[in-house]
Amino acid sequence: MNIFAGNLSLDVTEDDLQQAFEAFGQVKTVKVIKDLFSGTSKGFAFVEMPAKAEAQAAINGLNGKELKGRALNVNEARPRPEGGRGGGRPGGGGGGRRF
Repeated sequence: MNIFAGNLSLDVTEDDLQQAFEAFGQVKTVKVIKDLFSGTSKGFAFVEMPAKAEAQAAINGLNGKELKGRALNVNEARPRPEGGRGGGRPGGGGGGRRF
């Protein structure tokens, strides 16, 4: 099961999350999402746990719990909408010169 972990302190590492989630079972992957240009955390991550029961236990056990001074927002990750990143207008937008 893919799990979303939000409201992360900017200094939370993948190792911190690995340790927190491993208390509930096997963790396959942990990915803190970072800004493409600055490399700093965007304040959320995705954790993959192979066993659904362990993943649900982690969600129930960690949602609202404090990690490095912030209360975690933990729930099952929703799939990405079709077509990738979403948002924006068809065709790119931006159009025209600005004076």
